[in-house]
Amino acid sequence: MRRRRKIPRSFKDLTPSNHFNPRTFFYEMVWKALLTRRTGEHRRPEFPRLKHGDVAITWIGHASFLLQFDDLNVLIDPNFANWLFLLKRIKRAGLRIKDLPRIDLVLLTHAHFDHFHKPTLRKLPAPKIAVMPWGVGDLARDLGFGRVIELQTWESFSHANWKVTLTPCKHWGARTIHDEHRGYGGFMLEHQGRRIYHAGDSAYCDCFKEIGARCPPEIALLPIGAYYPDSFRNVHMGPDEAVKVFRDLGAKWFIPMHYGAFKLSFEAMDDPPRWLQQIAERDGFMHQLMMLEEGVPVVL
Repeated sequence: MRRRRKIPRSFKDLTPSNHFNPRTFFYEMVWKALLTRRTGEHRRPEFPRLKHGDVAITWIGHASFLLQFDDLNVLIDPNFANWLFLLKRIKRAGLRIKDLPRIDLVLLTHAHFDHFHKPTLRKLPAPKIAVMPWGVGDLARDLGFGRVIELQTWESFSHANWKVTLTPCKHWGARTIHDEHRGYGGFMLEHQGRRIYHAGDSAYCDCFKEIGARCPPEIALLPIGAYYPDSFRNVHMGPDEAVKVFRDLGAKWFIPMHYGAFKLSFEAMDDPPRWLQQIAERDGFMHQLMMLEEGVPVVL
């Protein structure tokens, strides 16, 4: 069943009046980024040889990941852009589109431009299947996918020997002000006895306890950025809330994302990972926290 909520009409809906005005927005998100030197490098990937049951996870940057099994390559929310309209990418994507392997499956959590990036999707190497929430499929019609699947919350799609399920979250899906019919969520991918969860964009809510009860993941890819000012927590979460999500899910591994690439809020770019590691050291779960470097595969 679709979860309905009030759709933000503008950034003003997400921030208190004393935080938002056009000048503040331009200074914090556009001007500061323009003055910041772009860092990072495109790495020539050295993809590992995998055996049955292995999964290699490569963080491309922002919310974008490449997941590899010995028989399946999956991209999640791929975005290789250096610019999103006026928003400059501060840190380069970890690898280039041309260096990607064959892509069997693309998962798109919602229609926002930083997650559903059409220029990137058009350039992907022969993607076969794309899975996305309800109401998003029309955006994918001319992007070269062999098959487009739309899911409702808690609906699953299986193909060959893998399965993907759309999970609930607290966000919104409209790409523009007027397309409120579009869905949003996270994804649970199950393959070769592994269960990997990508939360998409979300604020903290009780839905994560439900996910943990119904299908607890082994590996959780969780957003930790775009949380300040506090009104942004209506649709995003900070490191403190991401830790609560990790515990609600009952996951073994915590891989953070949604930070470091685009300045989408007012906290400093290096605040989210620094704060998360402080919490992990304080609470004793550093051995479960994996801070990935863009473009470097890690095998679990």
